[in-house]
Amino acid sequence: MSGVQMLTVAAGDADQRLDRWFRRQFPHVPQGRIEKMCRKGEIRVDGGRVKPATRVEEGQQVRIPPLPEPGMAPKPARPQVSEADAKMIQGVVLYRDDHIIALNKPPGLPSQGGSKQTRHVDGLAEALTFGLDEKPRLVHRLDKDTSGVLLMARTRAAAKALTDAFRSRDTRKIYWAVVAGVPQPRMGTVKWGLVKAPGHGGKGEGEKMICVHPGAVDATPGAKRAVTDYAVLQNLGQRVAWVALVPVTGRTHQLRAHMAEMGHPIVGDGKYGGSGQENLGDGWGAMLGGEISKKLHLHARSLSLTHPVTGKRLTITAPLPDHMGRTWQTLGFREDDVPEDPFEEESGWS
Repeated sequence: MSGVQMLTVAAGDADQRLDRWFRRQFPHVPQGRIEKMCRKGEIRVDGGRVKPATRVEEGQQVRIPPLPEPGMAPKPARPQVSEADAKMIQGVVLYRDDHIIALNKPPGLPSQGGSKQTRHVDGLAEALTFGLDEKPRLVHRLDKDTSGVLLMARTRAAAKALTDAFRSRDTRKIYWAVVAGVPQPRMGTVKWGLVKAPGHGGKGEGEKMICVHPGAVDATPGAKRAVTDYAVLQNLGQRVAWVALVPVTGRTHQLRAHMAEMGHPIVGDGKYGGSGQENLGDGWGAMLGGEISKKLHLHARSLSLTHPVTGKRLTITAPLPDHMGRTWQTLGFREDDVPEDPFEEESGWS
């Protein structure tokens, strides 16, 4: 049994939960014991009582009560990733350095685990350590059926910097989508608020967002303001259009709900476009039929950010997934014919 210790939180360990910090220092101490020591006031930070979820900061003094000596029991084995999954997830890496990793997330692969979701990016990240002790951390998410640029942090310091950047909107995300009909005007901003509607099932499976008029957001319980910029890049008559979308805010299902509210649902969106609604050429209906895939046509095309360590501006671009690439060929859309950022004034796009 050790005696009372006073440990200082190092710079690289800042901005994490106390219990997680504690387990890194003393991996042989179980979570239940940490929680009990917090309840009894045996663990203190700068002399004050704390909870397991309290976040520690650089330079703080943590009181460590007497602890049992580490036993001989081996550390829990890290989750194993199959050889096929490891090859797949390593094969979609778009960018990697000592601090960040960017993936081209495949459609159909969730970012994180959830109800009945056992295979996801967060779990497969065990195959993305590339020599570091810890797997990279998600700093934002994409919907399961949305493909494209997904950013992960390789260190705790990078994770904090990137999370702050997303919160302060210092990042710029451009999505590509195919929508039913042609939005008018061809460039504009959608400002409908969003509120979550309960779905079916005991745990709310199938939940979706409902649009709320901007003037009614403040009076609608649970509603949040949401802003999306859009630009039509190309179109095929009045039946279908290729659009660029920028989520100025980052609400759940924001792009999908906003486009459907405009009367131009994203092709393949069974939740917001109606899985049984065929597009007959008048704009509405998320299923084009013919050779066009029924999968969601929404792709996180590019992400621009300030690198958390070098401070340089970095733009990462993701190629289209196979089903969207085939749609581009069928509809005659050409990636080289449009600017990467049609919202920039110097692009001359209108």
